[in-house]
Amino acid sequence: MILTERRTPKGVLVAACDTEVLGETFEADGISLTVTEEFYGSDPVDLATARDALARADVANLVGHLAIEVAVDVGIVDEANVLEVGETVHAQALRM
Repeated sequence: MILTERRTPKGVLVAACDTEVLGETFEADGISLTVTEEFYGSDPVDLATARDALARADVANLVGHLAIEVAVDVGIVDEANVLEVGETVHAQALRM
């Protein structure tokens, strides 16, 4: 998994994606999702690191089946709120 963390005025933003979707564009029903290195980063992390980052995230942007699975396991994403975009899945989370 690829993951990056940023401090924002709204708290910690975690952007995570599955390694294989980095650089890809997915389209479905008028939605286009491009998974860029500029936003998601380029350094792979292990699952423990990803879980820790998502557990402390105030905002999360996730692409890919593994990234979503970890976010669901951590409890920041409900499976009912996951969007299918072409051959991948996408979710966003905001803690209030």
